[in-house]
Amino acid sequence: MQKIKKNDSGIFDSIMSHSSKCTLGDEHRVWLQSSMQRIHADFNRSADTHLQAFDLPIYPDVKIYLKDESSHPTGSLKHRLARSLILYGLCNGEIGPNTHLIEASSGSTAVSEAYFARLLNLPFIAVIPKNTSREKIKQIARYGGQVREVEAADIYTQAQHLADELDGYYLDQFTNAERATDWRSNNNIAESLFQQMEKETHPSPHWIVVGAGTGGTSATLGRYVRYRADKYNQTKICVADPDNSVFFEGFRTKNPAHKAPLRSRIEGVGRPRVEPSFIGNVVDRMLKVPDRLSFAAAWWLREQTGQAYGPSTGLNICATLLLAHEMMSAAQAGSIVTLICDNGERYMDTCYSKQWLASNHIDIDLELAAFKNAIKN
Repeated sequence: MQKIKKNDSGIFDSIMSHSSKCTLGDEHRVWLQSSMQRIHADFNRSADTHLQAFDLPIYPDVKIYLKDESSHPTGSLKHRLARSLILYGLCNGEIGPNTHLIEASSGSTAVSEAYFARLLNLPFIAVIPKNTSREKIKQIARYGGQVREVEAADIYTQAQHLADELDGYYLDQFTNAERATDWRSNNNIAESLFQQMEKETHPSPHWIVVGAGTGGTSATLGRYVRYRADKYNQTKICVADPDNSVFFEGFRTKNPAHKAPLRSRIEGVGRPRVEPSFIGNVVDRMLKVPDRLSFAAAWWLREQTGQAYGPSTGLNICATLLLAHEMMSAAQAGSIVTLICDNGERYMDTCYSKQWLASNHIDIDLELAAFKNAIKN
């Protein structure tokens, strides 16, 4: 091999004169290594969420399964999202050892993000709507997080303003949910769900039913079934949308500019705008579900299982039962999987409060009776 002569080194001078460096300092690199180790260790300690069979005699040929995301350490589906958003910020170099983490949230995502912020010894502030559940605010504080209560329409701008003011990092779940999640593998919700279904009578579900908050979960599931079309080609994604939400109209008209003047009464799902993370092209069907049915379904499910779950789970159950009814009417045998999104303890002053329901003009007694009668028959 020919050696470069000493006087030939000048050929690199023009490159070196336009060279600059942006290196990760040793202290930051040690902190990053420690942070990643903590997150991976936390993940390793947490068993996967359970998949429960939910048998209803009225649908003998349609097997319904509930994937219980409330069993995460922070009690909701958003635990997966929070971990992904934190990893996304760390790996993009946006989060350092003293970074303030900021989020706009209706509660559950903020609870989970506060958990991970405490794991990394980072300050966390959630910008939330003024009428967010008191129990969720308590849980954010329990993990060391702070809250800023603002008008619902202002949460996006106020979160970004706060991040700019503190030179912090805006986690921005509504934009980053679909891009922060590795939808091909890495134990995402889709991979987990299909692995748990492998030994069932109908391992490839006819439908997977979810609600839309950020749109990240439907994006992950929709992309995964397309990615694994060799095996799960018959599986379709159905998204349920509550009152005062525009995902349904945005999907129906293929117009992402739809906006609504009101906020969804079902925390965690439904948005007044079509969020950037909602990918309509990977959704096969959407259903608009009236809130009165979602709340009634949550109460009914508590009677059936002995466990209280949030109203977003009631929303999922409504859509699941409609699809099961359609399959039965068409003499189709198969399976449907939906999600238990979070624990009902967070909603004792809303969904499970007769006073709150009455103040929102929801007659749960009439709807619950109608619901039970319909399922019985």
